[in-house]
Amino acid sequence: MIIFATSDKGGTGRSVTSCNVAYRRAVQGSDVCYLDFDFGSPTAGAILGVEEAGQGTSSGRGLHAYLAGRAAETEQIDVWAQSNLGGRWSKPLGAGRFTLLPGDIGGGEFPVTKEMIDRCGDLFLRLDEEFELTLVDLSSGRSYATEMVLRATADPVIAEKTARWLVFHRWTRQHIVAAASLVYGPQGILDTGTSFGHQRGLLEDSIRFVRTAVLEPDSSQLSGLRPEQSVWLQAFNTDLQKLAGQLRLGSSLMLGAVPLDPVLQWREQIIVEDDISTTRIANEETGRAFEELAKRLTDDALWEGL
Repeated sequence: MIIFATSDKGGTGRSVTSCNVAYRRAVQGSDVCYLDFDFGSPTAGAILGVEEAGQGTSSGRGLHAYLAGRAAETEQIDVWAQSNLGGRWSKPLGAGRFTLLPGDIGGGEFPVTKEMIDRCGDLFLRLDEEFELTLVDLSSGRSYATEMVLRATADPVIAEKTARWLVFHRWTRQHIVAAASLVYGPQGILDTGTSFGHQRGLLEDSIRFVRTAVLEPDSSQLSGLRPEQSVWLQAFNTDLQKLAGQLRLGSSLMLGAVPLDPVLQWREQIIVEDDISTTRIANEETGRAFEELAKRLTDDALWEGL
């Protein structure tokens, strides 16, 4: 299965959430491949603790080079072997493979050509055969990366593969409106995908939303609020829920929500079990949210039941 992760705005937590979900899915036993298609800012390596690819790779075999035809194959990094986040990781018992395909350091957005689309499609087909889950982290907004994958996945051969879209947004009015526009608005995912040959209904059915940095009104982190602030927050949260429903990204289309966690606000990183149970720098609710998202990605009953 191929999962495309996108957002309309930067700063939604798309990449750090996607990396954590990919990590959790690998720990659950799946073979997982993570593609950094955030061409303007390929920083998945930094989140995963792979220092040599923290801002992209300098090997000349990153995704930029491959798609541009300058490299015959892409660099593949074994995250278990090369990450040093919190000390060198050892592959947990029962975990699947966890592979990163980085972008190139100093790369950037680039216009899409027919040759790039063909290479992109070939790459997706090969990875889908090799890995149970391929997660593609796209640049935010109406980007060349999004155009490329929409054109590539419109190919009848790739269209037979299961592909799903996750649209990330923070729980604010501006982010809700922006996420809805990215999907349903002019030149959004549905309009663009349809123009390239996708069936609009099928494409829309493949899209779900993920809320990030959500602070529930009854959260213990808000215990110090004055009564007036608490009442206002409850009322505004209700307004946001109504807005999300009106713009077609309400709870029926929400795959999951990740609570606000101070660790992720200050440092984008993988939350491992020691961070929750030993050092206790991260919240248990955050780990549970990543765990549930990782399970829901490929659960047809849960996906269709939304």
